[in-house]
Amino acid sequence: MTSPTRIDLAPEYSISRVIRGGWQLAGDHGTVDDATVVQDMIAFADAGITTFDCADIYTGVEAKIGAFRKEYANQRGQAALDRIRIHTKCVPDLGNLGSLTREGLQETTDRSRDRLGVERLDLVQFHWWDYAQGDWLQAAGWLREFQNEGRINLLGGTNFDTDHVAAMLDNGIRLASMQVQYSLLDRRPEKAMTALAAKHGFSFLCYGTVAGGFLSDRWLDVPDPGMAFANRSLVKYRLIIQDLGGWDLFQSLLATLRRVADRHNSDIATVASAAMLARPQVAATIVGARNANHLAANLAITALELTAADLAAIDTALAGAATLEGDVYGLERDRTGRHGAIMKYNLNKEEV
Repeated sequence: MTSPTRIDLAPEYSISRVIRGGWQLAGDHGTVDDATVVQDMIAFADAGITTFDCADIYTGVEAKIGAFRKEYANQRGQAALDRIRIHTKCVPDLGNLGSLTREGLQETTDRSRDRLGVERLDLVQFHWWDYAQGDWLQAAGWLREFQNEGRINLLGGTNFDTDHVAAMLDNGIRLASMQVQYSLLDRRPEKAMTALAAKHGFSFLCYGTVAGGFLSDRWLDVPDPGMAFANRSLVKYRLIIQDLGGWDLFQSLLATLRRVADRHNSDIATVASAAMLARPQVAATIVGARNANHLAANLAITALELTAADLAAIDTALAGAATLEGDVYGLERDRTGRHGAIMKYNLNKEEV
């Protein structure tokens, strides 16, 4: 297996370009054994996927990663542990946005430090559920203060739109990254945020690069299934496919990806993820994993060297696609009433 390529997210801060996501370990995808989880994480780290993504709201995941860090140091030594990067998220509760205090936010970040077993958090990715509730910019400023105090190394965000990212930057809050949903089907970051990222020097960490599994060989030459999915994530991506131009356009894209995959002895999912790493400002792709069963496939993403002709063929297949409405995460925030419970695209933990 080839070790994944690396990239500097900031000076003296190197990450693997494939990041192991942690949301699938939160229990919603089935029971997980803590000891097995630790061994699986060691396997990822040994293979070169040394960057892990989690969140304070992913039940039990920060503690699992903390246990992995401790065991990895015991087995591999401090030098190996120093290559490990843990990216967590700070996600204040929706019901408490209006009453959030600096002390409460510090308690949240300190809890993450305790769970992970670190004095300083590597990267904190800030999320705010509803811009109309509370003072999100003040909260971001508090995180900057915690950074200045040494509790946090790098600051990033997740699922902010371009205008709100620009407001943080204008207020002196320097961001290393923005975690965004970004795939061949969902290219909303390219509307405006890519240019802002290039101007201010922050990078994208991408989730959803295989669109919940739609961008895979499983769906090639499959008749339109309609909207009848039990999985909310699949409902969301099926709606995106519809908005782009429908099932026929999607099948044409899959056929193109299959031809590219054939030239490289690969598969559609790997091509779809590798194509995103070629996009401007993209530092890494986040892959969800309950275990190490698909480790070889994850490693194949950065090993695949797509040619200019490959990328041009993919762009041609998407030439007739419509432009999705709104900015980054705008559709996901579009509710029936500001405080309603129904979103056009259903919210799932993987999207935070």
